[in-house]
Amino acid sequence: MNSKLTFTAVFLVLACVVLRTSAQEKIEQWGRFEITLTDATAQNPFTDVELTAIFTCGEESVTVTGFYDGNNRYKIRFMPQTIGTWEYVTRSNLPGLSGLTGELECVPAAGRNNGMVQVHHTYDFRYADQTPYYPFGTTMYAFLHPDTEREEQTLRTLAQSPFNKIRICLFPKTYEYNNDEPRYFPYREVEGAVPYSGRRAVWDFSRFDPDFFAHLERRIDDLGRLGIECDLILFHPYDEGYFGFDRMSRDNDLRYVKYVVARLSSFRNVWWSLANEWDLLRQKTREDWIEILETVAQSDPYGHLLSIHNGKVYFDYYHPLITHCSIQNESACEEFGRAGLIKDCYRKPVVFDEICYEGNFPNRWGSLSGQEMTYRFWQAALVGTYATHGETFSSDDHIAWTEKGAVLRGEGAPRIGFLRGIIEQTGPLTIIDNWRYPNFSRGSNGQVVIYLGKESPQEWSFMVPTRTRWADGTKVKVQLVDTWNMTITDVADEFVTKRGQYEINDREMKTVQLPGHPYMALMLTPEPAEE
Repeated sequence: MNSKLTFTAVFLVLACVVLRTSAQEKIEQWGRFEITLTDATAQNPFTDVELTAIFTCGEESVTVTGFYDGNNRYKIRFMPQTIGTWEYVTRSNLPGLSGLTGELECVPAAGRNNGMVQVHHTYDFRYADQTPYYPFGTTMYAFLHPDTEREEQTLRTLAQSPFNKIRICLFPKTYEYNNDEPRYFPYREVEGAVPYSGRRAVWDFSRFDPDFFAHLERRIDDLGRLGIECDLILFHPYDEGYFGFDRMSRDNDLRYVKYVVARLSSFRNVWWSLANEWDLLRQKTREDWIEILETVAQSDPYGHLLSIHNGKVYFDYYHPLITHCSIQNESACEEFGRAGLIKDCYRKPVVFDEICYEGNFPNRWGSLSGQEMTYRFWQAALVGTYATHGETFSSDDHIAWTEKGAVLRGEGAPRIGFLRGIIEQTGPLTIIDNWRYPNFSRGSNGQVVIYLGKESPQEWSFMVPTRTRWADGTKVKVQLVDTWNMTITDVADEFVTKRGQYEINDREMKTVQLPGHPYMALMLTPEPAEE
């Protein structure tokens, strides 16, 4: 008997058993369903094999691309977004992997499973289950590349932090502040090849290392259990040819992003960041980036959030496939109203993913005080945009958080958490009258927030712009917010509105005494009108 036919027949019997067992699985909405198949016939399974599965539920149909996971194993992962029974059938150019069928039952999500984050109302975000999401993120470029102990310590720190998004690099860095040898690499080395021109190794760009990606997946799931979105940076310029991942050909770039998306698109807490400082990757053209952008979007059946981060030159954030603006611009968050200009220009959510970092680095980008970091977060939030934290404290016994994590040492993180609590109370903020009052914002839940920033007035006379549209006689509760000391104090006086042409005042022109130091804010809450 032909041994190959015998192997195929045995495989199909085993596959049917596996698939029949899988059919009994109940998968949460936005959870992850996985099929594992085995076949040893391909010479290079990363490049020679085509594998997809078509999942259907009623009129809904989703096509998912499979991937090779090493040891003759292929995997197909699916994230159901609709509750009900899903049936599937596989398609492949390998006969042993094609035509296999099964089903799964998608049940309602539970616990912290709110689904993927999506764009909402042009400028905002929410989870798929319509729960609001406000990104208060941090940056840790080499989260994947230190060692297990440091990664675990980082996760413990994140669990106690205010951050619900983290930016990490998939490729390793070689950099002034980060040049340790990684444990894993995304590619296999070419056996016997001698490195040249200062490179670390010669890679076989047609063969990925599944162990690297398994490690990445474990960490993305760890972040998901903490309620943290993983903003995954696919390319970066901090290589200078040493690893060579910044200088791959376009074909290798596209094979790489297809493989990454096939493996990771079923993870609901993933965002795609095409690059950090895309314009500093000198070997890639704008046309390269457009093709990478289109390939990521077309390969992702679920439409995860997708952006690209700039160095000195903004990308074309108008592009319809880019869901939100990932911006590096410190000056935008240095004065009232500036951040809103970018939001108004692109008419998309704006996340200032780099506003410089709090720390003691000698570089100007890594030496903000905690006060300045907090101030810039407030400037971003005041206009309905968002900022991302970074921390660059370094010493003989400590590696900077933004490079490799471990522990937070700055003063900014708790104050950012305090701001997050206020935004969760008010909803996203919008400037009330950006022609005249750029530090007066209204929350979607009705409150008015007035940020005084670096000014240190002794008192404040009750006033809001008439665009607040509060009627005469509205009773307003005033609270004094100390954004640095993280306190909210009720003002004892009762305030009742009286409308003028451009301003609404208290009818008795009452004032609020202030402590005379910077970083104060006021929160005004109108009482519901009597019926």
